[in-house]
Amino acid sequence: MFRTARPKSALQSAATILELIYHDTVRSIRKTHGNAFMALGMNVMTVVIMVLAFYLLFTVLGLKAAKVRGDFLLFMMSGIFLYLTHIKAMGAVAGADGPASPMMQHAPMNTAISIASGALGALYIQVLSLILVLFVYHTVFVPITIYQPVYAMGMVLVAWFTGCAVGMVLLALRPWFPGFVNMFKLIYQRANMIASGKMFVVNTLPTFMYQMFAWNPLFHNIDQARGFVFINYFPHRTSLMYPLYVGICLLILGLIGEFYTRRHASLSWDARR
Repeated sequence: MFRTARPKSALQSAATILELIYHDTVRSIRKTHGNAFMALGMNVMTVVIMVLAFYLLFTVLGLKAAKVRGDFLLFMMSGIFLYLTHIKAMGAVAGADGPASPMMQHAPMNTAISIASGALGALYIQVLSLILVLFVYHTVFVPITIYQPVYAMGMVLVAWFTGCAVGMVLLALRPWFPGFVNMFKLIYQRANMIASGKMFVVNTLPTFMYQMFAWNPLFHNIDQARGFVFINYFPHRTSLMYPLYVGICLLILGLIGEFYTRRHASLSWDARR
């Protein structure tokens, strides 16, 4: 019935933590659907529907000619993939189990494992969806060429990182202001439909529009990614380092806030969610 805790080596502790992260990542993926393939299929359908919706929108408005020289659907997908990766990572981290969650009653579970598993689960689903959609589009419809695929994938990781950083801040605020956090998440997701710049070629934007969106790290992220996707596009007005700097600052603030929140955990918080 009772067991005495025995000290573990650093290697054993690391292996235990990695195993816990793996199992909790699987659990986080299966939250949306009990079948992992169905969870992946639902995410792929989200991407396809968004691409088709924006394609029809730009076709009706006659704006396709204003885009970069290259595959128009690839232009749309380069923005939509990064937008979804950012938003899904933010939602997964912000919705991770907090210190008052029943899951925390099962040792050696802790909030760090919950946060890491949520973030990795979101990245796993998005990367699989990206590979699957691009593979089908390349083999069934039109062969595509990505100018610098490794750097383009790096920008996907930057979008995921900044999403996790925003989610960390929201996770720290959630027990104190649950209503505000839920409202902010909704507004942030809707605002980034436009403010992320996934529908625009930033080099062609007038100054007043650029100044409206320049605060957004995802705006810089998507424009820089298109410089790695298309050989004939060079992003002149956005910064490669700005999203990283913003992400690091938000992550530090989120970690400080989460540490403070964890020290003041109360079981009554879950009733307010």
